[in-house]
Amino acid sequence: MDNAEDRRPKSEDQVLMNKTENRKPKTENRVLLSHGAGGKEMATLIERVFLNCYGPPDYAGDDSATLELGAHRLAFTTDSFVVAPLFFPGGDIGRLAVSGTVNDLLTAAARPLVLSASFIIEEGLEIEVLSRIAASMERAAREARVAIVTGDTKVVPKGSADKLFITTAGVGLVLREGVSGGAVRPEDRIILTGSVGDHGAAVMLAREGLLEGAALKSDVAPLTELIIQLLEAGLEVHAMRDPTRGGIAAALNEIARQSGVSMEIREDEVPVNPGVAAVCEALGLDAFMVANEGKMLIFVAPWDADRALALVRQNPYGREARIIGEVRSDPAGRVTVRTVIGTARILDAPSGELLPRIC
Repeated sequence: MDNAEDRRPKSEDQVLMNKTENRKPKTENRVLLSHGAGGKEMATLIERVFLNCYGPPDYAGDDSATLELGAHRLAFTTDSFVVAPLFFPGGDIGRLAVSGTVNDLLTAAARPLVLSASFIIEEGLEIEVLSRIAASMERAAREARVAIVTGDTKVVPKGSADKLFITTAGVGLVLREGVSGGAVRPEDRIILTGSVGDHGAAVMLAREGLLEGAALKSDVAPLTELIIQLLEAGLEVHAMRDPTRGGIAAALNEIARQSGVSMEIREDEVPVNPGVAAVCEALGLDAFMVANEGKMLIFVAPWDADRALALVRQNPYGREARIIGEVRSDPAGRVTVRTVIGTARILDAPSGELLPRIC
């Protein structure tokens, strides 16, 4: 039976409200900027779309896949870079593309060997700009001790891209098996190789033209020498992760979930450059959630932690390294921060847009 209320004529306000509701985009069915920010939304998108379609049954959630090839075990990874602007204090999209892929291979305890590089170029980009970026990639590859051995080039009409996008893939030889975000154990110590938030803050200020008078620069760097030296020392390293999008907050939460452990870090042990701290305070950002491109989180057995820290500090990219916390057994998946006044707060995985186009 019809409801009499449903048959009543609707007012103009009701009709207008219904039309407005119908025009609202269904954001839950659209890709948003937050889906690329390295936090909760990105993890949901990966699970909902990519893992659902072709995720392997043994998916580990690490930054590189490891594959058997005869008597060898290889690490393989791929990454795309859409940073704006193309050049920023401390680096450029070319150095970023090489460093990001090399560092992902290193997290699998692999010696980086070769890279591919694919370029999507917007019509009208100056050849001189492209040449500068290619030269920067060559210098970064030499520093990382890898060769760029193959690639691809596509040009799209003006307005179809933003100047230049680069995709790199890398292959490395695994030096030690079992190093994974799922291998962390209670009582492991957490080493951070340097200050947080430098890359994200520098790129954001450069994009907005706010760097005049500021001493901020990106930390973008390949960490080959630092990590290989650590692995060759025979220390008991269980996991490594380069805290890029979403910063150390995203990386720590990812590993806590992978290993089913909890972590506590000490706020006063996490180095933050004064300029980055000022930017974060002014814009209401948490430095722990701002991207890095030349840092590594290293999870090492407690009996090897001091030796590992000393080795890391010998490298120019690890001089500010510190033991920032330790791993505990429960509650599984939780990361907490012990503040400078002795209280504890939960460090959740980031959510929302954060800082788009930073890598």
